[in-house]
Amino acid sequence: MKAFVFPGQGSQFVGMGKDLYDNSALAKELFDRANKILGFDITSLMFSGTDDDLKQTKVTQPAVFLHSVIMAKVLGDKFKPDMTAGHSLGEFSALVAAGALSFDDGLTLVSKRAQAMQKACELNPSTMAAIIGMEDAVIEQVCSEIDGIVPANYNCPGQLVISGTNEGIDKAIARFTEMGAKRALKLSVSGGFHSPMMEPARAELEKAINEVSFSAPVCPVYQNVTASPVTDPAEIKKNLVAQLTSPVRWTQTIQNMIANGLTEIVEVGPGAVLQGLMRKINRDITATAAQSLIEQA
Repeated sequence: MKAFVFPGQGSQFVGMGKDLYDNSALAKELFDRANKILGFDITSLMFSGTDDDLKQTKVTQPAVFLHSVIMAKVLGDKFKPDMTAGHSLGEFSALVAAGALSFDDGLTLVSKRAQAMQKACELNPSTMAAIIGMEDAVIEQVCSEIDGIVPANYNCPGQLVISGTNEGIDKAIARFTEMGAKRALKLSVSGGFHSPMMEPARAELEKAINEVSFSAPVCPVYQNVTASPVTDPAEIKKNLVAQLTSPVRWTQTIQNMIANGLTEIVEVGPGAVLQGLMRKINRDITATAAQSLIEQA
């Protein structure tokens, strides 16, 4: 069974999507439509902006979403998932690609989510750190002992990202370094995503999600909050809202997919982060890039 998976924030790069825009009339039409929906020229920032332009959350999230979703649309008949998932922001890309949400509504929600998260970051200064080379249970225990931090991204065995207050993250980095972590590294992010620090954004996103019509996807979508397959639109909405303040259970998602018959993943979007994580979770599963399917056309 094949899963198409979609990356999140951090996969962006200058020039992303330009090849799609230049070589596909459908891609060009969707990128041009995106500029109108967003009310600013995101394509110029994606194709020829600077790294700093792309690092702004209000730009990064729509940019990664657009690259991923438009790539899935360009795949056409080659986009045949038995299951799908997305890492954090990528969950929105997965839902649009799987037909649960329209392109226009998906992009609008991603833009509102990014702006709400940016505001939450300004209200509650916070950050994240990657802890490499320690057991998840050990990291969870330390998080429970330090005020203001929580596990945020279960990326693969031996790599867990924590999130929370600046003071709490500094304490945790010192503790994990003392305990012999291979690396305990503060990330270059604008805030403590997937933690209670994002609570101010929650009501805003929930209102926006409830105003939009969702359909049943063409295949099960494994959502971050539960790491389980979901097809019910009401449950999908509830999990999308909860995702803002809950951890991304990517390791568990892939393990559950494997238990349900997964044999191959195709990463749709910029970069190769999810292919790299797949090799660390289970080397027996084939991991490829959607770009290679487009080039075979």
